[in-house]
Amino acid sequence: MPEKIKLPPYETTALVLQGGGALGAYQAGVFEGLQEAGVPLNRLAGISIGALNTAIIAGNAPEHRVERLREFWETICQPNQPFMALPPFIEQSIFDMNDATKQFLGHWNAYRAVIDGQNGFFHPRLPAPVFSFMHNDPAQTSYYRIDALKDTLEHFCDFDRVNACELHVSVGAVNVRTGNFAYFDNREITLRAEHFMASGALPPAFPAVEVDGEYYWDGGLVSNTPLGHVLQGRPMRDTLVFQVDLWSARGAAPTNMAEVSDRMQDIRYSSRTRYVTEHFRQSQEMRHLLWRMLQDMPEDARSHANYARLVEEISTAKCYNIVHLIFRNQPYDLHYKDHQFGLAAMREHWQHGLTDIRKTLSDPSRLAMPDRDIGFVTHDVHREELEERMER
Repeated sequence: MPEKIKLPPYETTALVLQGGGALGAYQAGVFEGLQEAGVPLNRLAGISIGALNTAIIAGNAPEHRVERLREFWETICQPNQPFMALPPFIEQSIFDMNDATKQFLGHWNAYRAVIDGQNGFFHPRLPAPVFSFMHNDPAQTSYYRIDALKDTLEHFCDFDRVNACELHVSVGAVNVRTGNFAYFDNREITLRAEHFMASGALPPAFPAVEVDGEYYWDGGLVSNTPLGHVLQGRPMRDTLVFQVDLWSARGAAPTNMAEVSDRMQDIRYSSRTRYVTEHFRQSQEMRHLLWRMLQDMPEDARSHANYARLVEEISTAKCYNIVHLIFRNQPYDLHYKDHQFGLAAMREHWQHGLTDIRKTLSDPSRLAMPDRDIGFVTHDVHREELEERMER
């Protein structure tokens, strides 16, 4: 068991969870590692499967969060029809053989999810909407129903606890009518299961979810990470962010059509994290550069109204440390990896997340407060290892 970690005096310690379907078990492993190390989270933000993990974490007492996360994942990784799944011990035995058997199980579990759906999560809509010209209620215009997810969330989450604001919680979705991005925040509104379901309502598989008279789809349609929402919060605060991504921007050039689909997904859903991080880094550098320039201005210029406005904005600049944890594709992961809800694969994804966060937390320097003259730093244990290998 790792030792409890003592953090610098960050005002906000955030866990930011990206969308990625079945890969979300990796995020649960990361959370378990943060919990066992005693990292004092006070901010959660999620999109899609990240929003569902956020609901489970925020909706339970600290001592029960990992246990309830595990129960949630063990539930949704079961088929709706029990006869469509291998007995767990047989599936695990086959999974442990080699990459070829893991790939076979991935194919099977992805196919099973498409045909049968997932227990407590989604069911095929019957009759299937095979005629695209037929009109229907927006809440019924999809290939699958997700009403079971509402029951699952209400079973595993205490929404009174979510709304007590012990943790600051936000989840992102897209307003179907306006196309605008929206964040549902427990410091602004009372969150219900529907808000979290809306964040994960990815069309055309899942229907739009109605929230207070408006319909919403999965936030990943606009941005698959809520990182920007956390960084742009005001007032600015010294912030440590654990950004957990399920799609890796780095990867080899594909050599067959299945790999093309896989690589497209990785690039499409990971790019916003890179953009947001780089944009915020540049903004922080500019704030600190302007602050140093203001110190050199002559006294007579300091009486100008614009000077006072700049001082008010820039003097409140804070420090930000973003720790990236990124799920890395395994040799047997293909384009269906986000909907292969197999128990054995889920447990391996969970373990990878736990291993990665333990490795990250093993070096306290990664959690250090950034230099005040810079105000921004990022860490990625996998990137650091790659750079070390290249230097050898």
